[in-house]
Amino acid sequence: MLKATAFACLFFTDEHDNPLQLRAVYSRTHPWQLVGGTMDPGERPWDTALRECQEETGIAFEGPTTLLASVFGRPGKEWPYATIGFVFEGGRLTCDQIRSLALDPAEHDEARVLPLPEWQELMPQRDFARLEAVMEARRSGTAAFFDSWDWDD
Repeated sequence: MLKATAFACLFFTDEHDNPLQLRAVYSRTHPWQLVGGTMDPGERPWDTALRECQEETGIAFEGPTTLLASVFGRPGKEWPYATIGFVFEGGRLTCDQIRSLALDPAEHDEARVLPLPEWQELMPQRDFARLEAVMEARRSGTAAFFDSWDWDD
């Protein structure tokens, strides 16, 4: 019986620690997203992050495996299941690597790198708060537990 859905992603920045996000063509409620996606049945979180990274950007990331944050959200009207997520460290990408990302047009139509404060205007508050928590986890070296990524505000 399905009780929760799970996702895993990689958190990348440019060389100046500005977060990289992808604009989803399929989600008006979560327009800007980290590189990653929903786990397939039987798949482990790290394997999901690697698979999704390859599919969404063309990057064949290898590691190391460093957890930056775990994410939990309660179900809501839009999505009737709890959501559990894992955000892994992806590291810093060069300008050339960012320019050469191979986006899947069925999922994302743009990759953008911006300073953290500029993301706030482009994202729902809960998504921005998660992004802030991930940035702080990277800065501090302490993994975040972000448990307010709820579907209903």
